[in-house]
Order: sequence, then structure tokens, then C-alpha cells
Amino acid sequence: MLALAEGNPPSGVEGLGGLDKATLMRLYRTMLTIRRFEESIADLYRRGLVPSSAHVYIGQEAVAAGVCACLRPDDYVLSTHRGHAHSIAKGVPLDRLAAEILGRATGLNRGRGGSMRPCCPEVGVLYSCPIVGSNIPIAAGVGLAIKLRGTDQVVACFFGDGASNIGDFHEGLNLAAIWKAPVVYVCENNQYAISVPVWRSTSIRDIATRAVSYGIPGVVVDGNDVVAVYKAASWAVGRARRGEGPSLIECKTYRWLGHHVGDPGTAYRTREEVEA
Repeated sequence: MLALAEGNPPSGVEGLGGLDKATLMRLYRTMLTIRRFEESIADLYRRGLVPSSAHVYIGQEAVAAGVCACLRPDDYVLSTHRGHAHSIAKGVPLDRLAAEILGRATGLNRGRGGSMRPCCPEVGVLYSCPIVGSNIPIAAGVGLAIKLRGTDQVVACFFGDGASNIGDFHEGLNLAAIWKAPVVYVCENNQYAISVPVWRSTSIRDIATRAVSYGIPGVVVDGNDVVAVYKAASWAVGRARRGEGPSLIECKTYRWLGHHVGDPGTAYRTREEVEA
């Protein structure tokens, strides 16, 4: 279900129509690849082969797949500590990503970035970082650079619900709005900031509502529905490419596991939630 945080869906969203079989298969293939890759990384971590923390994306696959399917090869992605999926969906070679996570010299960044900082500029993955929210103002800067170059590229900036409560979120969106930067801000609301549930840290029901403060559109979407994510992202990418400025998409999803692979995730969840 797609809806504007403050009323009806923005013009153009509802008219996107159904997706063809080829697009649906591409989305499914990306989601399945992410799931299998993350399951393998979790297994390698438990066997002591990953030399850092590993924050897997299991349960959130529709967000990365749906958004990145709307991007061109020359568009950019700015990611987070939970960013393997964004790299996969943008086209990073799986073998080089896995090698990076394992700390090997054959990795994307010679093993120095590890699980939380892999970058691959050749396919548009400019930045991944565990400093929560740090990519939000950087995305505004990348968007400004695109405008100064005079191209029609787009930036997709992913972050979690926890990041929406820090200063970088507000400063970054404000700058992007002032500059009319071609940025699609994607809030992956997986209901938890480490161990803190969103209802304890955020005073509003929909984070996308905050977009109105900066004069940009905010959209709420079912983050577990890849078609809904794809349609919302298509609309946001389209308006960014036309020079109409940034948008905020809140994808309501759920983090199946703990904050990282070593966190069982049960100490701060009720038994009813775990069993559900």
C-alpha cells in the first residue's frame, strides 16, 4: 500500500501500472541472491571466518532490490553498515564483495573496508559506513556535484529509522531541498535501532511525515512488497532525474535477526513478537 505521509500519493505514482514478467523476475532474482548471500555470510561469521561484525539484511531484501532496479549503471548509491544488499542490487561482483567481507586482498578494497565499508565506484557504490546517518548529508553533496556537472544522474541514499533521529538527517535533507539535489532518500524502517524499538525513539507514526518540514514529498510504502517499493522508487527517481529535487521514501519493513549476527535479538523482543 502506497501513500503520501500527508494525504494522497504524489501525482504519477498510481499511474505506473503493472510490471512485466521480465522486471518481476529481475526483482525476484535480486532478492533471492541477497538472501542466499547473507545466509552464507552469517554462516561464515558463526564459523569465525569474518574478521569484523556482520549486519545482515535478511527480511529487508525488497527494499534494496526495488530501489536499485530503478537506477541506471551511472547512478550512485550511498549505503550503511547493513549494506551488502545495496552493493549486490547495484551490481557489485559477488566474489569481490565476499572477499572484502572476509578481509582478503582480492576484495573490493583489498580487505580494508570489510563488511561495513565496502565501496565500488565503478558500479556507483560510492560510500558505505557504520557511522549512522553520515551518508545523508554526503548524498546531498553528491547530488550538488551532479547538478554542477550538468548530468541527469541520481543518488539513492539508504539509512535506518535510528538515523532519522540524528542531526545529519535534518541537515542533509534541508541542504538537499535547498539545492534541489537529485537524491532519493530511502529510510529502511526495520523497527529497531540496535535494540531500541522505533516506538520508543520516534514521536511520530510515519518518519516520512518529516519531509514536509523541508518542502519535499514524503512517501510511506510497505517495505516487504517489492512491487510497491519499485513503484515508489520509480516515481522518486523520475522526479529527481527531471530536476525536481529530492524525495523521502519510508519503507516499513522488519529486521528478522538481531542487530548483528552475534546478537540473538531476543533480549529486547517479547516472546510473542519472536514467535510471530
